Amino acid sequence: MKWREKWEVETLNTWEPPEVIKKYYPSGLAGFDKEGAPVVVIPFAGLDMWGMLHSLNKADFIRMTIKMIETYQEIAWEQSKKRGQAAGTVSAIIDMENFNLRQYAWRPAGEVVLSLIQMYEANYPEILKTCYIINAPKIFAIAFSVVKNFLNEYTLNKIKIFKNDPRKYQPLLLQIIDDNQLPKHYGGTMTDPDGDPTCPSKIHPGGKVPKSFYLKNADDKGSSLATDSFCTIVVKKGEKLKLPYIVAQEGSFLKWEFKTEGHDIKFGVLCKNADEKDTVVIPIHRVTSHTVDEVGVITCPEPATYMVVFDNSYSYLRNKKLHYSIQVTPPIKMSMFNDEEVVVKDI
Repeated sequence: MKWREKWEVETLNTWEPPEVIKKYYPSGLAGFDKEGAPVVVIPFAGLDMWGMLHSLNKADFIRMTIKMIETYQEIAWEQSKKRGQAAGTVSAIIDMENFNLRQYAWRPAGEVVLSLIQMYEANYPEILKTCYIINAPKIFAIAFSVVKNFLNEYTLNKIKIFKNDPRKYQPLLLQIIDDNQLPKHYGGTMTDPDGDPTCPSKIHPGGKVPKSFYLKNADDKGSSLATDSFCTIVVKKGEKLKLPYIVAQEGSFLKWEFKTEGHDIKFGVLCKNADEKDTVVIPIHRVTSHTVDEVGVITCPEPATYMVVFDNSYSYLRNKKLHYSIQVTPPIKMSMFNDEEVVVKDI
């Protein structure tokens, strides 16, 4: 109750979300399952966390998520009055097609997602009937290995994960949802009046937030680098900058975030182990770090020296001004996480 008071949950029905949320927050009610429970579809890849968090404050994004959950919960309650207790919860389909882990390596985005998961677990433990995570790419296993540690066993038992194979998940969806309550894109028969099988009129697809929505105090390139923790250096034309980082513990993480001003640069990571052999961890390649911050993280499987390379040798005319933050963080403590592998189930 204190949490609901803090977020003024009871008055959210009168709160008007910012325009950027109305246009680019992906979610929608497809219909109802065979027991009358609402079926919510979330095209997760349509959530541009970078753009959202540069266009509004974190509180508004959380407030919108609460408003969405409350709306679906109210629909479920109304359904339970008509169809019984089984209709009083929500069935969710989370579409991970085209999911990109990169933006969640950006610390603010990752923190918001984990905050929302913890908020859900603490305040809406009974709203979920079942959750189908579909079209999950291999990289999703990395993200879920972190997320699952913030979910209790009761919630995890309701989650079913499927790779990008409609033959696996569509028959199971149709076992619990009539085809006329499910978009054709997911195996049903529902389409928009114009024939669109994803039904964007009912399920908002989200999308990349235009920079015209970015707040005035945000960097004109959408940068998150307004912090004293970043180093600035000029990589001269025709030269390379090599930064060594010693990793002493197996399972440590090497994290980076950087941008350049005006022009791109090449970036890569090399590793020199105890045998003094160099191996390529990330091939040196050109990145458009002058248009959006480059962020990432890798796990270091063994003690070694990792060499972060910024390569401007291909440029004979321009020096590149580089802002960067690179950190080595220790392995995650076993008391919080375990090392169990996440397997994307073929059901």
